[in-house]
Amino acid sequence: MKKILILSVVMVSALSFFGQTPKDCNPDVSINTTYSKAKALDSILKHYTHNMLPGASIAVYSETEGWWAGAQGYADLEKKLPMTNCHLQYLQSVSKSYMAVEILQLKEQGKIDLDAPMTKYLPSKYSKYIKNASSVTIRMLLNQTSGIPEYNEAPAFVSKVILHPLQNFSAEDCLKAINGMDFKFTPGSKYKYTNTNYLLLSLIGDAITGDHAAYIKKNIFKPLGLNNSYYGKDLNYLKGLPLPQSYWDVFNNGIAINATPFQQMTVVCSKGDDGIVSTTTDAVKYLKGLMEGKLLNEASMKELMEFVKDEQGNKRYSMGMIYFDLGGLPAYGHGGGGIGAGCGLLYIPSHKVYVFMATNIGCFIDSKLSAKAGEMRDAILMALLQ
Repeated sequence: MKKILILSVVMVSALSFFGQTPKDCNPDVSINTTYSKAKALDSILKHYTHNMLPGASIAVYSETEGWWAGAQGYADLEKKLPMTNCHLQYLQSVSKSYMAVEILQLKEQGKIDLDAPMTKYLPSKYSKYIKNASSVTIRMLLNQTSGIPEYNEAPAFVSKVILHPLQNFSAEDCLKAINGMDFKFTPGSKYKYTNTNYLLLSLIGDAITGDHAAYIKKNIFKPLGLNNSYYGKDLNYLKGLPLPQSYWDVFNNGIAINATPFQQMTVVCSKGDDGIVSTTTDAVKYLKGLMEGKLLNEASMKELMEFVKDEQGNKRYSMGMIYFDLGGLPAYGHGGGGIGAGCGLLYIPSHKVYVFMATNIGCFIDSKLSAKAGEMRDAILMALLQ
């Protein structure tokens, strides 16, 4: 308890450096104010931000009705600043999809072979931390079948992060946490989702392009007109951006504690597996552009949609893409959770609808409030499918 209280004091003392109110916002889309689901979705947002979640935001694109976006609750509980469509949201692990697209584009350019050992591209100063690194291919990293341990589950590393929440932990620090650890299974034999796989892909991207983040901005953000999306390799790229404050149900008692500096530091330190922030409409524009073939050629799109199965035979993951079963209806996209944020980005082919939903409550660790975020997600999806 004492350590958590000290942590809270450290974070509160740094709050003045983070969180801005949007001044100028151009979503670059035309909102349909008569969208048929608008009333239902707005009602759901209001319900879950009334004495539950701090704030929530959503964007929807329907092929038949166009764009709609809405926000409710607070971007800043302490100052009572409302959440708006212009606030940026943390994409968290949705960032993995962008990283996968970069690797697939490099494959199209002949700069990487998906079935080559990762050691062909990964500098030895990083591969030395992975036991039998040459047995893992690029494809195994992409579809989460490498068997490489999760750095976020290494006890000593997690302890350091908790005790030093505002410290910069480099990619090498993350890999040192699993130095010499045995694989969870024979590479390629099973599916297990880990952040480590996409951290390694970002380092491979750096080795090939010089700067994987700059590549994403030039070859994904720019072609799709994602003018409200941000990603970078340094620790300062989030400063001054209109991000909401971030909250964490630390004691699992339904009380949101401001954890903004901790949230932001975990995000800027995460590469490949996290790190992108954007407006809700930009997130939808990304997935829409991807599914419409604006980023990858036909062969790459086919590979993108080849989902590996879990041990029960259920489709799970492809390349930065999760397979969702919505009561028998397939959906494609990704979810994300952090210390002070949570989100989901999906395309539902049967209804020709794209949706991105986000909240500024932590969804990385189960709690009463993260459970409410899950309920809100389900309610939103149910409303869209009716």
